Amino acid sequence: WAMGEVGLLQRPLVALVGARNASSLGLRMARKLARELGEAGFVVVSGLARGIDTAAHEASLETGTIAVMAGGVDVIYPPENAPLAGRIAREGGLRLSEAAMGLQPQARHFPQRNRIVAGLARAVVVVEAAARSGSLITARLALDQGREVMAVPGHPFDARASGGNMLIRDGATLVRGADDVIAAIGEASASVDAHPRPVTAAPDTREAARDRAARGFGEAASGAEAPTPRPGADRRSRAETFALHQQILDRLAAHPLAEDQLIRDLAVPAATLAPHLLELELEGRIERGTGGLINRAD
Repeated sequence: WAMGEVGLLQRPLVALVGARNASSLGLRMARKLARELGEAGFVVVSGLARGIDTAAHEASLETGTIAVMAGGVDVIYPPENAPLAGRIAREGGLRLSEAAMGLQPQARHFPQRNRIVAGLARAVVVVEAAARSGSLITARLALDQGREVMAVPGHPFDARASGGNMLIRDGATLVRGADDVIAAIGEASASVDAHPRPVTAAPDTREAARDRAARGFGEAASGAEAPTPRPGADRRSRAETFALHQQILDRLAAHPLAEDQLIRDLAVPAATLAPHLLELELEGRIERGTGGLINRAD
């Protein structure tokens, strides 16, 4: 689902992510990077969250920005970003989501939002993030998808910079400005888009969007009516999610396990288990330790 200028998806993209409770220096850096990358021909991708995301979108409105949303493209979260979201859709930007129109964002939707942010961009830059944060999950997703991961260094006494510093320690490219990003991924004019863009049309208004209600993420507009959810389907889905989360936590209660061992123990396909592990990690209920072992955070 898209609202705004879909043509941005054909341009070279860089994601800027980071803390919601960002420092003043972190916000300044996000604005500087977004502005400089935009002037260099890149489109800035972020998640429309508070803090770093908001600063990145605001600074790249004139040059092109994409907001990937956890809920429907017509459901603005956080609510205070409604004016910004409106400007993005009206002024040449793009709001993008794989969720249906009208869907309220819930915790389980954010890991998938992060995966889309990571997958769209040629590089993910962590501007400022704590050691345990959604931004680091986005960085890991970017690595899994073969994207460049970069980070802005911060003061070692600032917990909000600890995640970025850890990424740099582990091999992420250190970023002091847009020049460092461009040096790593190349000029925008020389960028080759190796991965296809899924959305082919964008509504300009809510009414136009609803006219395309049959078009999901990755499908062309067809004009058919959107499917009606089955009664109780969402309730069953929540119950199944809760049950699987509890099984995962129970299995990790005794000692840490590798992900492939969890897959065998729970008899769940890897593709099914992975997003649930991401959600639990994002919620701070599990964490990954040395050797790839998964621990219960409590």
